[in-house]
Amino acid sequence: MPIDPYILLLLGTVGLAALLPARGTGADVASGASTAAIAFLFFLYGARLSTREAVEGLKHWRLHVTVLACTFVVFPLLGLAARGLEPVLLTHNLYTGLLFLTLVPSTIQSSIAFTSMARGNVPAAICAGSFSSLVGIVVTPLLAAALLGNSGGGFSADSLVKIVLQLLVPFLAGQVLRRWIGGFITRHKKVLGYVDRGSILLVVYTAFSEGMVQGIWHQVSAVRLAGLLAVEAVLLAVMLTLTWYGGRALGFHREDRIAIQFAGSKKSLASGLPMASVLFGAHASLAVLPLMLFHQMQLMVCAVIAKRRAHDPEAATTPVPPVAASRIAVGTAPRSD
Repeated sequence: MPIDPYILLLLGTVGLAALLPARGTGADVASGASTAAIAFLFFLYGARLSTREAVEGLKHWRLHVTVLACTFVVFPLLGLAARGLEPVLLTHNLYTGLLFLTLVPSTIQSSIAFTSMARGNVPAAICAGSFSSLVGIVVTPLLAAALLGNSGGGFSADSLVKIVLQLLVPFLAGQVLRRWIGGFITRHKKVLGYVDRGSILLVVYTAFSEGMVQGIWHQVSAVRLAGLLAVEAVLLAVMLTLTWYGGRALGFHREDRIAIQFAGSKKSLASGLPMASVLFGAHASLAVLPLMLFHQMQLMVCAVIAKRRAHDPEAATTPVPPVAASRIAVGTAPRSD
C-alpha cells in the first residue's frame, strides 16, 4: 500500500524543522505567518460549506447524529480508557496527543472518496463530514478544556479566546462572504487546495520548530513510538468495527452504514493540526504526532476496506450513488484532510 505523498511532505517538513528550526526573529515571523495561515484555512472552510446542502442534509438526521456521536462521544471515551497505558506504554505527552486525536472532527474529502469507492451513500458522507467539521470548531476546544485541562501546555480561557478569533470568526466570515466568493472558490479549488496544504505545512514547521527549541523530542524513543502505533491500530480497529456493526444494529441500510463507517471512524489532519497549534503552543509537535500517524493508518486501512466493500455481493445490486456526489470518481485517491 503506497504512502500518501502528502504524508511524505509532512515528514519532510518535520525533518526540516529538526535540522533548521526557526529561532529568534525567524521564529516570530514563522509564528505570525502560521497564525495568519490558520485563520485563512478556516475562512476557506467556511466559504466552501454550502448552507443549502447542510440544510438538505438535516433530513437524514439519524445518520448525522450517529456520526457525531462516534466522533465526539465514543472516540473520546476510548481515549480516556487509554489513560491506563500511561506511563507503561505511552509517555504523558504521547497520551495527551492520543487523547487530543480522539477529540478532533472527522474528515470530509477522504470520507467522501472511500464512501464512493465502496458504493455507499455519498451525499450523506458529504453532509456528515461537513457537519463534523462545523461542530468540531466549537466542540473540540470545549472537550479539550474539559479533558486535557492544563496537561496540554496551558489550556485556559485565553486559549478559548484564541480559538474563537483564529478559527470560528474566520469560518463565520467565510460563510457570510460565500454568496459573493463561492463561485471564485469553486473555479479555483485546485489552486486553493495547494494553499490549504501549504498552510498546514507551515503550521507543522512552526510547531515542530518550537518543539526542537524546547528540546521535547528527547522524550520520545523508538519503543514509545511503536507502542503508540499499536495503540492507534487497536483504536482504529475498534472504531471501524463499532461503526459498521453499530450501524446495522441501529437499522441503517448498507449504503448508510458505509457512510457511517468511513465518516465515523476517521479524524481530520487538516482541522486537527491548526487546532493543536492554537491549543498547545510549544507542545504542539508531540500533540500532533499521534494524529499524523493515525491519519496515514486510516487512509491505508480504509482504502482496503473500501475496495472490499465495492466487491461485496450486496454491492452488485446497489446502484452507483448519485453524483451530487460524484465529484469524487470511484477509485480516486482521497485528499489528506
